[in-house]
Amino acid sequence: MAHDEQQAFDGLEPHVASAAGGGILQPPRSQAISADEIALLRSANLLLVGMRALANEIAKNLMLAGIGSLTILDHHLVTEDDLGSQFFISELHVGMNRAAAAASQVRALNPRVALSVDMENILLKPPEFYSMFDLIIATDLDLSPLSMINAACRFVNKPFYAAGSHGMYGFVFADLITHEFVIEREKSNLSTTVKAETMTRSIIAANAKDLNGKQIEMVTKREIYSPINLANTSPLQSEQVSSRRRKLQVSPLLTCLRALWEFQALRQQSLPTHSHPDLELFTKLATEKHKELQLPPETLRSEFLRSFLQNVGSEIAPVTAFLGGQVAQDIINVLGQREQPIQNFLLFDSEDSKGPVYALHPIFPSLDGRVV
Repeated sequence: MAHDEQQAFDGLEPHVASAAGGGILQPPRSQAISADEIALLRSANLLLVGMRALANEIAKNLMLAGIGSLTILDHHLVTEDDLGSQFFISELHVGMNRAAAAASQVRALNPRVALSVDMENILLKPPEFYSMFDLIIATDLDLSPLSMINAACRFVNKPFYAAGSHGMYGFVFADLITHEFVIEREKSNLSTTVKAETMTRSIIAANAKDLNGKQIEMVTKREIYSPINLANTSPLQSEQVSSRRRKLQVSPLLTCLRALWEFQALRQQSLPTHSHPDLELFTKLATEKHKELQLPPETLRSEFLRSFLQNVGSEIAPVTAFLGGQVAQDIINVLGQREQPIQNFLLFDSEDSKGPVYALHPIFPSLDGRVV
């Protein structure tokens, strides 16, 4: 790898790490990026669906990281409401297509990245449309279109990310179908064996190399994933509900996100308003989802429900910056096949500065034969 290429990437990587919150949820990488990883990154062709504040952050970080090509897709028009949190547009763009309006500023971040604009409704795209991309990211959509896009990605065997923000809250979901990655660490006295580590992750190989007199072990692992429609109805892992103490630690944001998607399914994708019927229905759905997750009723406080509903549909720049950084950093790791990726739901509550990750999968036998 040319020296100037490594320098260029080194200069871009901090933008992603900074937007990701300085490694609060994902620590910065300890190894220098390899020539193979640079090549994988610079040949990657990605699709970004939606062009609101969160997608702005994702696009910014991916462009600065130096991917090969990016297609931004959005069929909506710029409104005055978009101007408060989206930094690629101005008053001059009101009434224009969102993706087209943002394109010139996105392209200016890194002219070496091939940028394309698609102004068609994503719901009109056939499954074959996704086959030309290496990875797809869908932002700020409700569950129905997310499930449709996820299913199409699985049909053509392409990794899929979904992300959304609601004011102080947000989520990131990953369905990489099956993903292999390498962890590099100093070799210990204990040998690493090929085995299942969790119900989704297995060690499939382990090799050692000498680096400056130190024995470095390269452990190859494999993660298996579930589509978003199954993850949305899956229980928490058994260890997360095995005791009252652990149940109390589960974020009520998971309950509220599931209730929101159910509300939108019942009300033709509309967001809940502050009307009494909407508040009553949302509270009922949240109570039901909380019970399905086997969580204590007292952890679903009226104060949290009120705060969530007040934030639904809004955009707050520091939150979208954090989420956008997390998505971009995970994608860079996945393209380079390094580090543990998100498995599979990351929830972010900026009021508590917490971002737990929950592995939500259909029930199947655990490592010791129990049903979990």
